[in-house]
Amino acid sequence: MKNLAALLGVLLICSIPAVAQKKEGGEPHQGGSPHVGGGHIPPHGPAPASPRRAGAHPTGTGQPRVTPDQAGHPIAPHVHANDNRWIGHDSGRNDPQYHLDHVWAHGRFTGGFGPQHVFRLGGGSRERFWFGGFAFQVAPFEYGYVGDWLWDSDQIVIYEDPDHDGWYLAYNPRLGTYVHVDYLGPQ
Repeated sequence: MKNLAALLGVLLICSIPAVAQKKEGGEPHQGGSPHVGGGHIPPHGPAPASPRRAGAHPTGTGQPRVTPDQAGHPIAPHVHANDNRWIGHDSGRNDPQYHLDHVWAHGRFTGGFGPQHVFRLGGGSRERFWFGGFAFQVAPFEYGYVGDWLWDSDQIVIYEDPDHDGWYLAYNPRLGTYVHVDYLGPQ
């Protein structure tokens, strides 16, 4: 009987780390804040930005200002897991930073959008990455937001950008962050 009690005690102690890694909703937490990332995939992309915010780049650098909206949240565009709110996608349709001279120069991405189309990155870097036979590049002014992406293993979900023609949004469920990407065509 003592051996059975000791075995149960050891099993209970060993299970504590697994329970500690659970986040709200019972999903495992794998990085970032418990309310950002951790494998959460938004059911839809962002809504179009309100016209009153159009063209606002208060940093003067051309790079959108993204500050942590809550303690522990990334200093990068991200999505709240609890309400699917897209933080940092608010510059509006006429933002000159997102202007492309040749919209969809390599065609349109046809691999599928949203949570029913989760891809695994197959390699590359921020300048050119690929998955499922499709190649993309991160918007150069958002390079600073992808320093912790794993280009050969992270999952990625593509959403259409409702405000900026020619751009797509690449969302990383592990981190809960996203960036604007340009489709480069088949790999």
